Amino acid sequence: MAEASIERRSPAAAAIAALRAKQWTKNAFVLAAVVFAQKGADRGALSRAALAFAVFCVASSATYLVNDVADRDVDRLHPVKRSRPIASGDLSPAAGVGLALVLAALAMAAAWTLGVGFVCVVGAYLLLNVTYSFGLKEVVILDVMLVATGFLLRAWGGALAVGVEMSHWLVLCTGLIALFLGFVKRRQEIVAREGSFGTRPILREYSLVFLDQMIGVVTASTVLAYSLYAFSPEVAEKLGTRHLGLTIPFVLFGIFRYLYLVHQRGEGENPAALVISDRPLLGNVLLWVAAVVLVLYAWR
Repeated sequence: MAEASIERRSPAAAAIAALRAKQWTKNAFVLAAVVFAQKGADRGALSRAALAFAVFCVASSATYLVNDVADRDVDRLHPVKRSRPIASGDLSPAAGVGLALVLAALAMAAAWTLGVGFVCVVGAYLLLNVTYSFGLKEVVILDVMLVATGFLLRAWGGALAVGVEMSHWLVLCTGLIALFLGFVKRRQEIVAREGSFGTRPILREYSLVFLDQMIGVVTASTVLAYSLYAFSPEVAEKLGTRHLGLTIPFVLFGIFRYLYLVHQRGEGENPAALVISDRPLLGNVLLWVAAVVLVLYAWR
C-alpha cells in the first residue's frame, strides 16, 4: 500500500502525492449530465464536460490539502493516514496551504470559461469543504450529508457546464448513493479503529447499529429511486426510450456487491479505491455504463 510507506519524499513528490489523484474518480459524477442528457455525441458538450471534470479534479485536490492541514495532528495517529505528506512532515502546512490556494485559484479561473453558474457551483464546493474541514465535520449526521452535497455539486456543475437542466431524478439518485457511500465509510472507520476514536472524534457519535440502520434506509431508497426513474413514463418520453429498466440489475448487483465487501470482507473505508480494486464491482460499473449508453444512444 503506497500510503503506508514511511520513506521520505522530495518536496515535489510530496506535493504530487498530496493531490490524491486516486480520489479523482469521485469527480466522474460531473459527467452524469452529459450522458443522461444524451449529449454524448455532441463534441462541444463533451469538451465542456471534460473541462468541468478537470476543474473539479483541481478543486478537489485543493480541498484535500486543506483537510490534510486541518487534520495533520490526528492523521499522525492513523496507521495509514500518518504517511500522508503533511502528516508525515514531507510537506509543511504552510506549503500545503499555499498549494491549495494556487489550485483553488486555477480552478476558479478555468471555471469562468464555463459560465457564471459553473463558477458559483465550484465556489460553493470549495467553501463547503473548507467549512467541513474546520468544524462541520464534527456535527453528527450533518458530516455525511455535507459529503453527499459535494457529490451533488459535482453533478450540478456538470449539468451547468453542458447547458442542461439538472433532473430531479439526478439529484435524488446522486444524493442517495452519496449518502450510502458516506454512511458505509463511517461504519468501516469504526470497525477499523476497533473502538479507538482518537483519529476521528465524530466516530464517538456513531455506532454500528445506528449506521447499519442508516445504510439500510438509504440502500432501499436508492434502489427504489433508480427503479422509479428507470420506469418513469415521463423519463421514457423525455429520453425517447423505454428500456432504461434493463440497467436496474447492474445497480442491484453493484449495491449488493458493495455490501458484501463491507460485511464479509471488512472493506469500504475507501470507496474510491474499492471500486477500482474489486474486479467484479469495477466490471459491473463498466457494464452499467455500457448498458446506459446502449439504451440511450442505440436501442431507442
